[in-house]
Amino acid sequence: MKLFGTDGVRGKAGKKLNSMTAMRLAMAAGIYFRKNSINNKIIVGKDTRRSGYMIENAIVSGLTAVGYDVRQIGPMPTPAIAFLTEDMRCDAGIMISASHNPYFDNGVKFFDAQGHKLDEKAEKEIEEIFYNDALIEENQKEEFGIGRSKRVDDVIGRYIVHIKNSFPKNLTLHGIRVVLDVANGAAYKVAPAVFSELGADVILLNDQPNGSNINLNCGALHPENLGEQVRKLRADIGFAFDGDADRLVVVDENGDVIHGDKLLGALSVYLKSNGKLQKNGSVATVMSNQALEDYLNENDIELYRCNVGDKYVLETFAKEGLNFGGEQSGHVILADFAKTGDALVAALAVMANVLTKNESVSKLLNPFELYPQLQKNLSVGKKVPLEDIDGYSELFKTIEKENIRVLIRYSGTENLLRILLEGKDESKLDNMMEKVVTLLQSRLNA
Repeated sequence: MKLFGTDGVRGKAGKKLNSMTAMRLAMAAGIYFRKNSINNKIIVGKDTRRSGYMIENAIVSGLTAVGYDVRQIGPMPTPAIAFLTEDMRCDAGIMISASHNPYFDNGVKFFDAQGHKLDEKAEKEIEEIFYNDALIEENQKEEFGIGRSKRVDDVIGRYIVHIKNSFPKNLTLHGIRVVLDVANGAAYKVAPAVFSELGADVILLNDQPNGSNINLNCGALHPENLGEQVRKLRADIGFAFDGDADRLVVVDENGDVIHGDKLLGALSVYLKSNGKLQKNGSVATVMSNQALEDYLNENDIELYRCNVGDKYVLETFAKEGLNFGGEQSGHVILADFAKTGDALVAALAVMANVLTKNESVSKLLNPFELYPQLQKNLSVGKKVPLEDIDGYSELFKTIEKENIRVLIRYSGTENLLRILLEGKDESKLDNMMEKVVTLLQSRLNA
């Protein structure tokens, strides 16, 4: 597909994602959602990027042009859009965000009436409509057929109540000092409200968005800054969010970052101990460390692996009847409370675990040691099929003979080739990574 990547449509604002593209994309989406329309409403939210104003107005124009009524709710986390789409009985939800990308990028994510991200089949259909001039033209409305737009400012309360309901009623955060790094992003109002209302002593970092500072040296991409503040302020725990608050990074009381796989492992065992882990199974992507799988197996929990992307985690949930999983990057999905990765729901689950076990964060969230793992991102000008690269298949076989787990894939959102090598002998990994990088750089950037 030319438009959609692994998580909606994403690119440099004003270039790949300009106002004309956004408007036409909204028209195509409106035509697609019209097939199953019930209430003729679509909700639109965004993060705090300056380009959000341009793209939001273009999307509203496109949706109203094909007859949809629009509810604009302003800056809100991506998981809030998933929740509110269903809660407000809308036909669909649209989130304008490039997640963890720099401010100059932006993106568009779509949710169906139940708050689920669209599958590839639906995205392909929207893309086909996007390129169909005749269909776009014949679906534009006139007179009273043109839709209306309304800004709704009071929905933040609904989402806050929903998030708080995920936290056990018999627990309180009273006496807990929490540092929150909201990355100058979409959670800058919601996150402190949730934790304060549950009784925590909240210290807030990077909560002054100006349109260009989202994710800038802060949030989930730079948790070392949060760690420094946790140590300095003698806090009990720190939570870092990305720009649209669907990704969580946890910092313990010593200021050390908790690895995403350890977080998944600890929460899996916690949910199982409470009888809330469906089928005693968890989902992780092919990127997760083998040590996570071994740890879960030791605790009689089966690990199901899927492709990278939280929508693939959700597809595995549906296929296998599961309710918990995520990515080591920090997308943690508790399906009993969220339709996608929700950093706030995950953070409260961590706090419930800590309070229930009455142990330090550093002890509780480090339940196993990771196997050595090397990752490397290579910038590429063109995404050549890996199987077409001369020497690739032979190198792949050589790596596997050394008992090294290997994963090489293109990013779905950026012009990057991602390389992962994992094994118990770190010296072998270094040597093999050098060979992989040398080969691929010479072939892809010749």
